[in-house]
Amino acid sequence: MITKYGVDNFCIMVIVGLILIALIPLIGKDWAAWILSPIGVILIAFAVWFFRDPQRITPEKWLEDPALIVAPCDGKVLQIIDADENEFMGGKVKQISIFLSPLDVHVNRIPLSGTVKYFKYNPGDYLVAYHPKASPLNEQTHIGIENPHGKLFFKQIVGIMARRLVWDIKEGDTVTAGNKFGMMKFGSRIDILLSPESEIFVKPGDKTCAGESLIGRIR
Repeated sequence: MITKYGVDNFCIMVIVGLILIALIPLIGKDWAAWILSPIGVILIAFAVWFFRDPQRITPEKWLEDPALIVAPCDGKVLQIIDADENEFMGGKVKQISIFLSPLDVHVNRIPLSGTVKYFKYNPGDYLVAYHPKASPLNEQTHIGIENPHGKLFFKQIVGIMARRLVWDIKEGDTVTAGNKFGMMKFGSRIDILLSPESEIFVKPGDKTCAGESLIGRIR
């Protein structure tokens, strides 16, 4: 299944790939078959792979505990650090950064059930997503969710290849952990910021699966 968040890019890439393949008999040269055919096939295959949207099921028992945090994306836990966050959390936080390679599923999911209390889009630079300065400088969205157990702040952050963020939530929306809400295209990162008292169930180097990995509990 191809994600609705990337249909436009998917169609463009497939059309370009098909055009490259169709040009081979028109050119009528051996080099065309050797060069254009692999490029066209690779482009189509990458489009299908990158914009895939596999089914993910968040366990019902997790949803019964609104304090639990599920992974908002596939990827690798890059770092867990102490930080300051005064935009929504209002002070000291624990920050979990998850890096997505171009080969990971890039559909994003809600990490915590509750109400979207804060949303902001910040245009910015395009540093590599694992760069230490990527979090404050790169193009990103800022999303704050709150429920009776506490609140959580997270950021979609684009990388050097990613040039577009997609989302379909806004302030005031009621959201459920594990539900799809958007996408980051072509390599990126998500930062999750929690109160210092929160429990964290992952460590640097761990792999996460969006909607199906448990990463913490807010306090």
